[in-house]
Amino acid sequence: MNSHPPHRRQGLFGRPVLTITIVLAALAGIAAGSVAFANRDDGSADSKWQQPGAVAAPASGKPAPTTESGQVVAEDTITLSATGDIMMSNAPSKMPPNNGEGFFDSVKASLASDLVMGNLEQPLTEDTGTSKCGPGSGNCFAFRSPPSYVQHLKDAGFDLVNTANNHAKDFGAKGAANTRAALDEAGIKATGNSEEITVVDVKGVKVAVVGFAPYTGLNNLNDVEGAAALVEKAKGEADLVVVQAHLGAEGAEKTHVKPGTEIFFGESRGDPIKFSHAMIDAGADVIIAHGPHVLRGMEFYKGKLIAYSLGNFAGGGKTLSRTGVLKYGAILQVTLGKDGSYAGGKLFSSYMNSNGLPTRDTANEQSRKMVAQLSKADFGATAASIGEDGTIKPAG
Repeated sequence: MNSHPPHRRQGLFGRPVLTITIVLAALAGIAAGSVAFANRDDGSADSKWQQPGAVAAPASGKPAPTTESGQVVAEDTITLSATGDIMMSNAPSKMPPNNGEGFFDSVKASLASDLVMGNLEQPLTEDTGTSKCGPGSGNCFAFRSPPSYVQHLKDAGFDLVNTANNHAKDFGAKGAANTRAALDEAGIKATGNSEEITVVDVKGVKVAVVGFAPYTGLNNLNDVEGAAALVEKAKGEADLVVVQAHLGAEGAEKTHVKPGTEIFFGESRGDPIKFSHAMIDAGADVIIAHGPHVLRGMEFYKGKLIAYSLGNFAGGGKTLSRTGVLKYGAILQVTLGKDGSYAGGKLFSSYMNSNGLPTRDTANEQSRKMVAQLSKADFGATAASIGEDGTIKPAG
């Protein structure tokens, strides 16, 4: 595959961000040292969290902000939201209704956070005349959406997308360059090219986002030592480090995470556990993975959350299979302190409708239950516990 030159992006978002915390559900009776939450699931910014014991007034001498119960709200936190795989169409023949108008409307409120991220698993380009699926290609898929579809991402509130995946270069280097140009014009950041560290300023907190995939010209997750060095470098440039990783074998039967390298059609798709743990050891504060096209479990490692796959989020124009478990995805929201401490999280269930558009499961049941069960089965004592309201916390 064609490579891209090193690239680094840094700067402020050009639109307003939300206030202090994540959309979280109320937790009662949490043991000392844990975090308590109050929730609204309407995308509003008035949910609050507090750290027991944090009772001192700020240095300004003004009373510290409190929850409705009078408990002190921690300061210097930001909320990140993330999704799994996004394909908006397969131009020119497989397109969503109304040219994608309102594509993300069903999930927009649940995406809302201080930094909204997704995995853009296709180029935004016209046909470049160069497709990875040449004449006689077998078991090969090349996807693209028109560059104008970047507006759907912008309308949904996406601030940043990961382009380190196996479809980013479906239409060659020119298609990948066209994608970055479209994103630039829309004011959406991107990450994933070789040696690329994308640093954004979120409410005064510097967040470095680094994308990985097992492909040439991208940050290679099979080179664990090199990946760790890049994360260490990112940690030196920012307060927080988010790793986006496109890893793991694909398919309906690939919901479980097991130790060892995963192979798909003879291709090494990385060792999810080894890679994720190594990135946290190197300084990452949260790992967000995608690629298997199914939901997978979550665990906490050294106090950091690892989401091993957020599943299929969007397959507009019926580009992605909606059979069985392949239909489901999720929106992950995580609140972190400026020091990298985990302050809370929530999982919002979603699915692809008959046209492949991302649709909010307002009962918040199917995806939530799947991730909860898979987490418990695969990780035991280190599993993330997913409450009935979607709240994520360490097990035990």
